[in-house]
Amino acid sequence: MSQDTWTAVEHYLVDELIPSDPALAGALERTARAGLPPINVSPNFGKFLHLLARLQGARQILEIGTLGGYSTIWLARALPDDGRLITLEADPNHAEVARANIDAAGLGDKVEVRVGKALDTLPVLAAAGAGPFDLVFIDADKPNNPGYVEWALKLTRRGSLIVIDNVVRDGSVLNPEGDDTIQGVRRAVAFLAADPRVSATALQTVGSKGYDGFALALVTGDAER
Repeated sequence: MSQDTWTAVEHYLVDELIPSDPALAGALERTARAGLPPINVSPNFGKFLHLLARLQGARQILEIGTLGGYSTIWLARALPDDGRLITLEADPNHAEVARANIDAAGLGDKVEVRVGKALDTLPVLAAAGAGPFDLVFIDADKPNNPGYVEWALKLTRRGSLIVIDNVVRDGSVLNPEGDDTIQGVRRAVAFLAADPRVSATALQTVGSKGYDGFALALVTGDAER
């Protein structure tokens, strides 16, 4: 099988199952015009996150890594009228683009974009009593994944779901001597494997973004608050 085949299959599935959406298309266009890297989740993965949030009955969502707000829109659309999503973005320019995209999608009243390094803003959230979050989506700088998972557990409850994107990275996760990105992924996986408060798995994926995967962790024990 080839990248061309993976991409063609993905396009077929997206065309069949995910209707054209002006708000999402506009978000991608504005993100590209602003010069942000094209590393947003794919449409089918965005819909997957949306369905996970609906299955969770999520009322509060935390996203670590906003970029242009594409995945944020997918997640926020799953919230009820009184639901709330907080998304953390280190880059002020990315956050500005994301806010414009979120507002254009009519979701500004549900979404708060917080600017700053997530390992700095997460303790502030905890100190303010934020959460517990029903779903946490982690898709930021990979070397800090272990810290993000640790904070996710502090900000969730029994029954919450944690999703971590990009855990396979073309198979490079197999390399115990890999760079900081790979080490961050491996340490996060080891963290989930060792922590008795979660039940976790991970899946490999192929598609327009190549060969990668994601991890899912269900919080089965009481989080530390």
